Amino acid sequence: MRDPQITGYSPKLTPGVTPEDIIPAHSRAVACDGGGGALGHPLVMLRIEGEQATCPYCSRTYRLVEGAGHEGGH
Repeated sequence: MRDPQITGYSPKLTPGVTPEDIIPAHSRAVACDGGGGALGHPLVMLRIEGEQATCPYCSRTYRLVEGAGHEGGH
């Protein structure tokens, strides 16, 4: 996960509490709302810089699938 302020923040996994979902991503830009409708969290957009990004709200990890994320663009 990118941390531009170098705060050292990284979600800490707590067994039975923190979801350990690893969701395949087909694009470097992903949206996370925590799932569960009203039981989720506000929609956040994440940018996968390397191979994966972790949501700061729910700790779901989005991992780039092989061959994805090489789209052209700005």
